[in-house]
Amino acid sequence: MANEARYLYSVARTGQEGRLGSIGIQKNEVYVVPYKDIAAIVHACESRPYQTEDRKLAEGWVLEHSYVIDHATKMFGTVLPFSFDVIIRGDDDAVKGWLSRDYEKLAGELLRMQGTAEYSIQVYCDPACLEKIVLANNQELVDLKSRIEKEPKGKAYLLKRNLDLKMKDLAFIESGKLADQFFRKIKPLAEELKSAGKSSWTAEKYRDKKLIASFCCRVSDESVKELGELLEEINCQEGFYVRFTGPWSPFSFVCLSAADHAGAG
Repeated sequence: MANEARYLYSVARTGQEGRLGSIGIQKNEVYVVPYKDIAAIVHACESRPYQTEDRKLAEGWVLEHSYVIDHATKMFGTVLPFSFDVIIRGDDDAVKGWLSRDYEKLAGELLRMQGTAEYSIQVYCDPACLEKIVLANNQELVDLKSRIEKEPKGKAYLLKRNLDLKMKDLAFIESGKLADQFFRKIKPLAEELKSAGKSSWTAEKYRDKKLIASFCCRVSDESVKELGELLEEINCQEGFYVRFTGPWSPFSFVCLSAADHAGAG
Protein backbone atom coordinates (compact mmCIF):
# COMPACT_ATOMS: atom_id res chain seq x y z
CA MET A 1 0.00 0.00 0.00
CA ALA A 2 1.58 3.24 -1.22
CA ASN A 3 0.51 5.35 1.75
CA GLU A 4 1.07 2.67 4.41
CA ALA A 5 2.65 3.82 7.67
CA ARG A 6 3.00 3.07 11.37
CA TYR A 7 2.00 5.37 14.21
CA LEU A 8 4.72 5.31 16.88
CA TYR A 9 3.87 5.46 20.60
CA SER A 10 7.08 4.35 22.29
CA VAL A 11 10.12 2.10 22.25
CA ALA A 12 10.34 -0.64 24.87
CA ARG A 13 12.87 -3.15 26.13
CA THR A 14 11.56 -6.42 24.64
CA GLY A 15 12.55 -8.71 21.80
CA GLN A 16 9.20 -10.47 21.55
CA GLU A 17 6.30 -9.80 19.22
CA GLY A 18 2.98 -9.15 20.89
CA ARG A 19 -0.33 -7.33 20.80
CA LEU A 20 -1.65 -4.84 23.33
CA GLY A 21 -5.21 -4.87 21.97
CA SER A 22 -7.48 -2.27 20.38
CA ILE A 23 -6.39 0.48 22.77
CA GLY A 24 -4.80 2.90 20.31
CA ILE A 25 -6.03 6.16 18.84
CA GLN A 26 -9.51 5.60 17.40
CA LYS A 27 -9.41 2.05 18.85
CA ASN A 28 -6.65 0.95 16.51
CA GLU A 29 -4.92 -2.36 17.26
CA VAL A 30 -1.62 -1.68 18.99
CA TYR A 31 1.20 -4.18 18.61
CA VAL A 32 4.93 -4.73 19.07
CA VAL A 33 7.54 -4.61 16.29
CA PRO A 34 10.77 -6.06 17.74
CA TYR A 35 14.38 -5.76 16.66
CA LYS A 36 16.99 -7.59 18.76
CA ASP A 37 16.08 -6.76 22.37
CA ILE A 38 14.12 -3.53 21.73
CA ALA A 39 10.78 -2.91 20.05
CA ALA A 40 8.52 -0.18 18.73
CA ILE A 41 4.95 0.05 20.02
CA VAL A 42 2.82 0.99 17.00
CA HIS A 43 -0.45 0.79 15.15
CA ALA A 44 -0.94 0.58 11.38
CA CYS A 45 -2.16 3.79 9.77
CA GLU A 46 -2.03 5.89 6.63
CA SER A 47 0.93 8.15 5.97
CA ARG A 48 -0.77 11.36 7.01
CA PRO A 49 -0.97 13.28 10.29
CA TYR A 50 -3.86 13.11 12.71
CA GLN A 51 -5.51 16.50 12.23
CA THR A 52 -8.89 17.87 13.22
CA GLU A 53 -10.49 21.20 14.03
CA ASP A 54 -12.57 19.48 16.73
CA ARG A 55 -10.75 20.34 19.95
CA LYS A 56 -12.43 17.64 22.03
CA LEU A 57 -11.59 15.00 19.45
CA ALA A 58 -7.95 16.12 19.38
CA GLU A 59 -7.78 16.04 23.19
CA GLY A 60 -9.24 12.53 23.10
CA TRP A 61 -6.52 11.41 20.69
CA VAL A 62 -3.81 12.78 22.97
CA LEU A 63 -5.33 10.96 25.96
CA GLU A 64 -5.48 7.72 23.97
CA HIS A 65 -1.84 8.22 22.96
CA SER A 66 -0.85 8.67 26.62
CA TYR A 67 -2.90 5.65 27.68
CA VAL A 68 -1.01 3.37 25.30
CA ILE A 69 2.34 4.64 26.65
CA ASP A 70 1.16 4.02 30.22
CA HIS A 71 -0.03 0.53 29.30
CA ALA A 72 3.27 -0.26 27.60
CA THR A 73 5.12 0.93 30.71
CA LYS A 74 3.13 -1.49 32.86
CA MET A 75 3.98 -4.33 30.49
CA PHE A 76 7.64 -3.63 29.74
CA GLY A 77 8.91 -1.22 32.39
CA THR A 78 10.26 2.23 31.53
CA VAL A 79 9.77 3.04 27.83
CA LEU A 80 10.99 5.81 25.56
CA PRO A 81 7.82 7.84 24.94
CA PHE A 82 7.25 9.73 21.71
CA SER A 83 5.15 12.84 21.33
CA PHE A 84 1.73 12.75 19.68
CA ASP A 85 1.56 12.15 15.92
CA VAL A 86 4.96 10.63 15.12
CA ILE A 87 4.41 8.48 12.03
CA ILE A 88 6.95 6.27 10.25
CA ARG A 89 6.29 5.84 6.54
CA GLY A 90 6.18 2.22 5.39
CA ASP A 91 5.33 -1.16 6.87
CA ASP A 92 6.76 -3.14 9.78
CA ASP A 93 10.00 -3.64 7.85
CA ALA A 94 10.42 0.14 7.72
CA VAL A 95 10.01 0.26 11.50
CA LYS A 96 12.59 -2.51 11.92
CA GLY A 97 14.93 -0.62 9.59
CA TRP A 98 14.64 2.47 11.78
CA LEU A 99 15.22 0.41 14.95
CA SER A 100 18.27 -1.14 13.29
CA ARG A 101 19.76 2.19 12.19
CA ASP A 102 19.28 3.81 15.59
CA TYR A 103 19.70 0.72 17.74
CA GLU A 104 22.70 1.98 19.74
CA LYS A 105 21.02 5.30 20.54
CA LEU A 106 17.66 3.77 21.45
CA ALA A 107 19.11 0.91 23.50
CA GLY A 108 21.39 3.37 25.29
CA GLU A 109 18.50 5.66 26.21
CA LEU A 110 16.43 2.70 27.43
CA LEU A 111 19.32 1.68 29.66
CA ARG A 112 19.71 5.24 30.96
CA MET A 113 15.99 5.52 31.73
CA GLN A 114 15.68 2.05 33.26
CA GLY A 115 14.15 1.99 36.74
CA THR A 116 13.24 5.68 36.71
CA ALA A 117 10.18 7.80 36.02
CA GLU A 118 9.31 11.46 35.63
CA TYR A 119 7.59 13.43 38.40
CA SER A 120 6.22 16.95 38.63
CA ILE A 121 6.64 19.18 41.69
CA GLN A 122 5.05 22.55 42.40
CA VAL A 123 5.57 24.47 45.63
CA TYR A 124 3.02 27.15 46.52
CA CYS A 125 2.95 29.70 49.34
CA ASP A 126 0.23 31.79 50.96
CA PRO A 127 0.78 35.43 49.95
CA ALA A 128 0.43 36.44 53.62
CA CYS A 129 3.12 33.95 54.59
CA LEU A 130 5.47 35.24 51.89
CA GLU A 131 4.86 38.80 53.11
CA LYS A 132 5.73 37.70 56.63
CA ILE A 133 9.00 36.18 55.39
CA VAL A 134 9.90 39.36 53.51
CA LEU A 135 9.17 41.59 56.49
CA ALA A 136 11.17 39.33 58.80
CA ASN A 137 14.24 40.05 56.67
CA ASN A 138 13.72 43.80 56.19
CA GLN A 139 13.40 46.14 59.16
CA GLU A 140 13.01 49.16 56.86
CA LEU A 141 9.72 47.78 55.54
CA VAL A 142 8.54 46.93 59.05
CA ASP A 143 9.17 50.55 60.08
CA LEU A 144 7.43 51.84 56.96
CA LYS A 145 4.39 49.69 57.61
CA SER A 146 4.22 50.94 61.18
CA ARG A 147 4.55 54.55 60.00
CA ILE A 148 1.64 54.20 57.54
CA GLU A 149 -0.69 53.40 60.44
CA LYS A 150 0.14 56.74 62.07
CA GLU A 151 0.05 59.07 59.05
CA PRO A 152 -2.95 61.05 57.73
CA LYS A 153 -5.05 59.32 55.08
CA GLY A 154 -3.51 61.08 52.02
CA LYS A 155 0.08 60.58 53.03
CA ALA A 156 -0.65 57.05 54.22
CA TYR A 157 -2.02 56.24 50.76
CA LEU A 158 1.21 57.34 49.05
CA LEU A 159 3.36 55.50 51.56
CA LYS A 160 1.21 52.39 51.12
CA ARG A 161 1.79 52.49 47.36
CA ASN A 162 5.52 52.77 47.98
CA LEU A 163 5.36 49.85 50.42
CA ASP A 164 3.41 47.71 47.96
CA LEU A 165 5.98 48.30 45.20
CA LYS A 166 8.88 47.42 47.49
CA MET A 167 7.03 44.37 48.80
CA LYS A 168 6.38 43.17 45.26
CA ASP A 169 10.05 43.48 44.29
CA LEU A 170 11.30 41.82 47.47
CA ALA A 171 8.68 39.06 47.28
CA PHE A 172 9.97 38.23 43.79
CA ILE A 173 13.55 38.08 45.08
CA GLU A 174 12.53 36.01 48.11
CA SER A 175 10.60 33.59 45.87
CA GLY A 176 13.74 33.05 43.82
CA LYS A 177 15.76 32.33 46.96
CA LEU A 178 13.17 29.83 48.18
CA ALA A 179 13.07 28.13 44.77
CA ASP A 180 16.88 27.76 44.88
CA GLN A 181 16.67 26.27 48.38
CA PHE A 182 14.07 23.71 47.30
CA PHE A 183 16.10 22.87 44.18
CA ARG A 184 19.21 22.15 46.28
CA LYS A 185 17.21 19.94 48.67
CA ILE A 186 15.57 17.92 45.89
CA LYS A 187 18.60 17.57 43.59
CA PRO A 188 20.44 14.81 45.57
CA LEU A 189 17.35 12.58 45.29
CA ALA A 190 16.88 12.98 41.54
CA GLU A 191 18.75 11.49 38.60
CA GLU A 192 17.88 14.69 36.72
CA LEU A 193 16.12 17.84 37.87
CA LYS A 194 15.15 21.01 36.04
CA SER A 195 12.93 23.99 36.52
CA ALA A 196 9.60 23.86 34.70
CA GLY A 197 7.57 26.73 33.32
CA LYS A 198 4.35 27.92 34.88
CA SER A 199 1.41 25.81 33.75
CA SER A 200 -1.62 27.41 32.11
CA TRP A 201 -3.80 25.29 34.42
CA THR A 202 -3.81 25.48 38.22
CA ALA A 203 -5.80 23.21 40.52
CA GLU A 204 -8.63 25.02 42.31
CA LYS A 205 -7.10 24.55 45.79
CA TYR A 206 -3.93 26.43 44.76
CA ARG A 207 -5.44 29.34 42.83
CA ASP A 208 -5.21 31.78 45.74
CA LYS A 209 -1.58 30.76 46.41
CA LYS A 210 1.64 32.04 44.88
CA LEU A 211 3.68 29.57 42.86
CA ILE A 212 7.19 29.63 44.32
CA ALA A 213 8.83 26.81 42.37
CA SER A 214 7.97 24.33 39.63
CA PHE A 215 10.22 21.38 38.79
CA CYS A 216 10.20 18.23 36.72
CA CYS A 217 12.53 15.47 37.77
CA ARG A 218 13.57 11.97 36.82
CA VAL A 219 13.74 9.83 39.94
CA SER A 220 14.77 6.22 40.51
CA ASP A 221 12.22 3.82 41.95
CA GLU A 222 14.42 3.47 45.05
CA SER A 223 14.46 7.24 45.75
CA VAL A 224 10.77 8.07 45.30
CA LYS A 225 9.81 7.35 48.91
CA GLU A 226 12.58 9.56 50.30
CA LEU A 227 11.65 12.34 47.88
CA GLY A 228 8.02 12.08 49.00
CA GLU A 229 9.10 12.39 52.64
CA LEU A 230 11.19 15.48 51.87
CA LEU A 231 8.30 17.12 50.03
CA GLU A 232 5.96 16.29 52.91
CA GLU A 233 8.33 18.15 55.26
CA ILE A 234 8.07 21.21 53.01
CA ASN A 235 4.30 20.78 52.80
CA CYS A 236 4.09 20.81 56.60
CA GLN A 237 5.83 24.18 56.88
CA GLU A 238 3.39 26.96 57.74
CA GLY A 239 1.98 28.58 54.62
CA PHE A 240 3.57 26.16 52.12
CA TYR A 241 1.77 23.67 49.90
CA VAL A 242 3.37 21.01 47.67
CA ARG A 243 1.78 19.33 44.66
CA PHE A 244 3.66 16.13 43.76
CA THR A 245 2.42 14.14 40.74
CA GLY A 246 3.61 11.12 38.78
CA PRO A 247 5.01 8.74 37.91
CA TRP A 248 5.02 9.60 34.22
CA SER A 249 7.05 8.34 31.28
CA PRO A 250 10.22 10.48 31.07
CA PHE A 251 9.12 12.77 28.21
CA SER A 252 11.20 15.68 29.52
CA PHE A 253 14.44 13.72 29.77
CA VAL A 254 14.62 11.31 26.84
CA CYS A 255 17.20 12.52 24.33
CA LEU A 256 15.71 11.70 20.94
CA SER A 257 15.97 14.23 18.11
CA ALA A 258 13.97 14.26 14.89
CA ALA A 259 16.91 12.50 13.26
CA ASP A 260 16.36 9.55 15.58
CA HIS A 261 13.15 8.67 13.79
CA ALA A 262 14.13 9.47 10.22
CA GLY A 263 11.34 8.72 7.82
CA ALA A 264 8.76 9.87 10.33
CA GLY A 265 6.00 12.19 9.31
